[in-house]
Amino acid sequence: MSDQTIYDNNIWLKSYEEGVKGSIDFKDTLATQYLTESANNFPDNPALIFQGFTLSFKELNVMVARFAAALKGFGIKKGDSVSILLPNVIPCVIAYYAIHRIGAIAVFNNPLYADRELEHQFNDSNSTFLITLDLLVKRMVNLREKTSIDHIVYTSIGDYLPFIKRLLFPLVAKKKGLAADVAPAPNLHKFKDVLQQYEPDFSQEDLSMDDVAMYQYTGGTTGVSKGVTLTHRNVSHQIQQIEAWFPRFDKGTEIMLGALPFFHVFGMSVSMNFAIRMGWANVLVPKPQPEPLLNDISKFKATFAPLVPTMYIGMLEHPDISTTDLSSVKGCFSGSAPLPLDVINNFQEKTGSIIVEGFGLTESTPVTHINPFNGTRKQGSIGIPIPETACKIVDLDDATKEMPIGEAGELLIKGPQVMKGYLNRPDETAKTLTDDGWLYTGDVATMDEDGYFYIVDRIKDMIISSGYNVYPRDIDEVLFGHPKIMEACCIGIPHPKRGEAVKAFVVLKEGQELTEKEIIDYCTEKLAKYKLPVAVEFRNELPKSNVGKILRKDLRAEEMGS
Repeated sequence: MSDQTIYDNNIWLKSYEEGVKGSIDFKDTLATQYLTESANNFPDNPALIFQGFTLSFKELNVMVARFAAALKGFGIKKGDSVSILLPNVIPCVIAYYAIHRIGAIAVFNNPLYADRELEHQFNDSNSTFLITLDLLVKRMVNLREKTSIDHIVYTSIGDYLPFIKRLLFPLVAKKKGLAADVAPAPNLHKFKDVLQQYEPDFSQEDLSMDDVAMYQYTGGTTGVSKGVTLTHRNVSHQIQQIEAWFPRFDKGTEIMLGALPFFHVFGMSVSMNFAIRMGWANVLVPKPQPEPLLNDISKFKATFAPLVPTMYIGMLEHPDISTTDLSSVKGCFSGSAPLPLDVINNFQEKTGSIIVEGFGLTESTPVTHINPFNGTRKQGSIGIPIPETACKIVDLDDATKEMPIGEAGELLIKGPQVMKGYLNRPDETAKTLTDDGWLYTGDVATMDEDGYFYIVDRIKDMIISSGYNVYPRDIDEVLFGHPKIMEACCIGIPHPKRGEAVKAFVVLKEGQELTEKEIIDYCTEKLAKYKLPVAVEFRNELPKSNVGKILRKDLRAEEMGS
């Protein structure tokens, strides 16, 4: 076999676990139809659990139908954009499915973003309607004047709680920053009041699988975020791909830990949509900090937990870990960043679960690679392409040249989960998508002889030191291996002789001490000289995205601005 044809031969198929097929007989089923199926098949099963308040699949389906009727009552029609600005609360799920049911376009927005970024997203998506939280209403009412948004519907953390908690909520909520007074304003409505005003409308708007389902914005922490256009085919076929990867998990039997933010594409597909498809209960965690994560796993006996590395690390470092029962967890899915081996081993030992690492991008809805759940899981690998996903690694300077096994290049991906393009950005779309559907990921990767892929780094993160390519993730992983280090992230900084050199940002485990020299000496035994950090900065915490991914670009921006 020639190296030039290794990707055409899909050599990763030999590494699939038993029961996972390389092909899928895709069904053109809308996400809302999955909800209807689960409501019919498991009407009394819990669909959403929030702080102990439980909503069955039948009840969820009715509430979605009520809100769909309400949206129509407000004049929202097929093709209109509706923004959702919410954490993981019950109305977030209701709104998303109601928007799809009437054929409108869902626009997920990050509640942590500043007004400048939200204004851009509202206007870029041409949103005319907003569902948000009482804590954000004052800001959104003021911001509305700069957008096309007409009506705002708001909910509160306290809207859906068990009876006793709902009684006590007003007494403590404002002190804890969990609720806010809302001043009357034109076209401002309470979510629960709106639901009560409408009879359920279960009708499904006539839609094509290639119609736009949603705009999912890429991170806009620096620069302006781009709207990724995802179709109903992208959303639905991604759900079917994930289902195909986990054949040993049955419908109607598991309990999902809904900790990944649904406004992020990872949480939307792997937690929210997958759980709806499978008829699983979803334990919603609006603020996925270590304590609520431990409490919710223990109390509600979560069995399937898609998380990011900082969440695993945070739980293991929390003092309650030794007294918390996590034995219910069977399967874990980790993405967004490499998971240190000691974290994998410690968490698996504590829970008896299996953690599989994977990979994806907003532009691919997002999952493209996962390690086999019951098969060979390779440390440091993002796994193998999931069914119906084609991949190849090409030369960084010549995309027509495919790289041999073991050699680094840019990872390209093709499959039904790959986006339609960027909203209002034809030039950016042309740079990222080829005419025949290949997605340029911007990631430098290698593939081994078994078809397992390894992300070396982001192309933009690469450091050129003394003429050599240095990938910061290589140094990150060495630092993660130090028993006293909890988190680490490296960037390139100007250097008078090398051009660029490595600087490490390090967070130590609680109660531990290290010096800069000790860290550099530790690296000396494991890295080539040109890769060694020339500086180490100790931090109490590192900047992170809304899903807990360490933001290397923010550290770089801080360093260059200092």
